[in-house]
Amino acid sequence: MMIRESVLWRRLAGGVAGLALLATVLTGCTSARSSLGTSDSSCFLTLPTASHAVGGHGHFLGVRLFTLAQLHTMAPHLYADLQSAHASAPHLCVSAYKGSFSSSDVSKPIGSTSGALAAVVVNAADRKLLATVVFTRLPVRFGHSH
Repeated sequence: MMIRESVLWRRLAGGVAGLALLATVLTGCTSARSSLGTSDSSCFLTLPTASHAVGGHGHFLGVRLFTLAQLHTMAPHLYADLQSAHASAPHLCVSAYKGSFSSSDVSKPIGSTSGALAAVVVNAADRKLLATVVFTRLPVRFGHSH
């Protein structure tokens, strides 16, 4: 009878240790995903402004935070369009939308007169609309790789 109780206690202790290990692993996995963990998350406050700029049309593709210097390097044509609109905010939130857009359908249009994509540029500091650029092809990537 002592041998059975000893085996039972060992199994119980092993089960408790296994559950504790599983709980630790699962807690570690979920805490890593509890926030966005990106610098782009501050741009989510600009989404109402961006949505209003495209009139609520189109499918939202994503939002990214840029500096003017980053845009100059990554998207020189967008940078040039913004310079012509006198946009000089240090940090810009760019929201992308896919749909059918024309310059008469969006607020503060610059760029092409029509296209399947629109990039809404908002000042990250005060959430004011700077421009809506209509494109046929987005100059930067907005989706996730996975």
